[in-house]
Amino acid sequence: MGEVMEVTGVLQSVSDLPVQDPPGEEFSAADLRWVKYASSEHHCDDVALIPYDRMEAFISGECNNPEYPTRFHIERGRKRERGTLKEVRSDDYLLYRMYWCSFGPENYGEGGTILPSRRYRLNTRNRAARPQSMRGCTCHFAIKRLYARPSLALIIYHERRHVNKSGFVCHGPLDRDAIGPGARKVPYVGSEIQQQTMSLIYLGVPEENILQTHIEGIQRYCGSDAKVDNLASQYVHKLGMIIKRSTHELDLDDQASIRMWVDRNKKSVFFHQDSTETDAFVLGIQTEWQLQQMIRFGHQNILASHSSFGVSKLKYPLHTILVFDSRQQALPVAWVITRSVTKHDTSRWMQALTSRIHSVDSNWRIGGFIIDDPTSELDPIRNVFSCPILFSLWHIRRTWLKNIIKKCSNTEVQREIFTKLGKFMYSIWSEKNPMDILEQLFQDFVDQTTFIQYFKSFWVPKLEMWIDTIRNLPLASQESCGAIEGYHLKLKLKAYDDSQLDALQRVDWLVHKLTTELHSGYWLNLYADESGSFPEVKAEYIASTSWQRALHIPDEAVLFDEKEPLSAKVASQKDASLMQTVWNAGSEFSLCSCSWSMQGNLCKHVIKVNMMYAPRKDFQPSLSFQSFQRVLLDLWQKPLDDSFSLDLSVAWVMQMQERIQKVAELAASDGIAQVAGKLPIQWANKRGRRTAIRRTSPMRFLPHSNGSVQRDLTPKRNRKRRRLSNFSG
Repeated sequence: MGEVMEVTGVLQSVSDLPVQDPPGEEFSAADLRWVKYASSEHHCDDVALIPYDRMEAFISGECNNPEYPTRFHIERGRKRERGTLKEVRSDDYLLYRMYWCSFGPENYGEGGTILPSRRYRLNTRNRAARPQSMRGCTCHFAIKRLYARPSLALIIYHERRHVNKSGFVCHGPLDRDAIGPGARKVPYVGSEIQQQTMSLIYLGVPEENILQTHIEGIQRYCGSDAKVDNLASQYVHKLGMIIKRSTHELDLDDQASIRMWVDRNKKSVFFHQDSTETDAFVLGIQTEWQLQQMIRFGHQNILASHSSFGVSKLKYPLHTILVFDSRQQALPVAWVITRSVTKHDTSRWMQALTSRIHSVDSNWRIGGFIIDDPTSELDPIRNVFSCPILFSLWHIRRTWLKNIIKKCSNTEVQREIFTKLGKFMYSIWSEKNPMDILEQLFQDFVDQTTFIQYFKSFWVPKLEMWIDTIRNLPLASQESCGAIEGYHLKLKLKAYDDSQLDALQRVDWLVHKLTTELHSGYWLNLYADESGSFPEVKAEYIASTSWQRALHIPDEAVLFDEKEPLSAKVASQKDASLMQTVWNAGSEFSLCSCSWSMQGNLCKHVIKVNMMYAPRKDFQPSLSFQSFQRVLLDLWQKPLDDSFSLDLSVAWVMQMQERIQKVAELAASDGIAQVAGKLPIQWANKRGRRTAIRRTSPMRFLPHSNGSVQRDLTPKRNRKRRRLSNFSG
């Protein structure tokens, strides 16, 4: 596993370690020289010091070990900010993460040593779409980003061998008890290749293409061999048959079937409350992969809620928690199936979800939460996530447009009604009464009886609630609205495109759809995007939202007519002679002549025209920008002259301005180190000497969306650790 440096004693300080930076895109433990190191916190472990920006290269090298191919997951992590330690030791950390081989630490084998499937034939009649792969591997290491030297990372290898507690090799080509015949020559099919093969099967890819991809995956760890290819073919065929024979009905009774599924998939369930006379049914689902993505993309970022899907068709509506990945695509990281929207039930499942995340990363927190339903309870979000709340208009825009197109046959009438409704929304922040515009709409289109009756009966009773929510909460941007709508369309396609339409009233069928087809689709999309293995899947994934498709339209394809300033034409990229017309340009309530827009969707032509329309003098700011202006004005409302309230309002505005400047600077820089290096040094007197510390960030004192000031959550000094350090000398 690598050459260990021969030393006569054990090092007591990290400062004596040399910095190693092996060449190449990735490197492993075999490329480093290891030194024994011990402290009051650590036993005598092998350590090495590398540049912090090479951390991912080291992890990739360890994963691609030909003898023990695997992946390392974050078992737990901690984080602290600069300036929180008064006494700094050489091995104190800014960021601490423990990485564990994905074949451990748990062992699902019989008696904790041998998997049951290793001694007798698998029962293929039972539903076992994904064989358990955790074998009790004890290989794990920790990485510390040093507090005193943030540009360096200390690797602490606690166990470098891929063995179980009995000391036997438990995975890889050296594992004599691996699953299947001839396993001594065939490496174990890891969880990544296994999930990739399952995803392709669920998505309906032909078996010949799946087999070719599967063989390419396992040949990374062993050479091309006819016997290997034959065993791989048997594996793919067997896995395909298991998936095809699997069914969502574990029991004829739906409630009993769900209980059985929960018992079999405890690691994918973060909350379950059975239906009783006093309690409503609640089922919270989150796979291990979704948990990792929520930690990865949700920290200091925005979560979104896609609520009340299937409220009229499904037995219980579906509530989805979304994160936005590196391409700002909406990624489902948790599903909650329930009809209950009470504050009590919402608080319980939200608390269970965050508790599961904090068990892995105690410092995880989000920057904002987007809701799309004005009836949503806000107190549980504020209490559990402690973050600002935003409101998305994607649902109301889509519903209005779909019903206008469905109930009004004349294209010009559709355009005029949608434009009027847009003016109604824009007038919420003006001095005009929005209801006056609505009354004018009813008078102008009195002949459109079908739509007017629908709007009066369904929307007018709710409008006051919607207007209050829009006025009281900041609005989400058009890009996030488009991403949420993109997820909605994928979910609708998977849920309703099924021959077993009578299964819509069964919860086990919905759970099966979510955890197999939908989950596999998003796993493969993200895997293709990050690995480049499936170019066609990656291209389709990137272009899955209207915002991303709009970015590929060149500026020259958009033509404005000076005679009609509120309309524009967009040339097609496939056929230059085909032009699409966008009316009411510059507004979120624009309407396009393309077929995608005529289905009620937010199309790429509308987004592109709005992008091009922004520099024009007659451009009206977007609804999200107007709500942002309203928030700033509310903070800076002039109170009594020379009062304390004026000082507090000005302080809040200046803190928000500084935060926005730092975020913009970070987005434009090469890394956080470049921004951190520009922070001013604040000198503090401590025990008769001066110590340089960084200025405390004003971000932790910003007011919450409920008006309360966020308290300082800086971790306090651990006095017990200080007493232990005194004994080490």
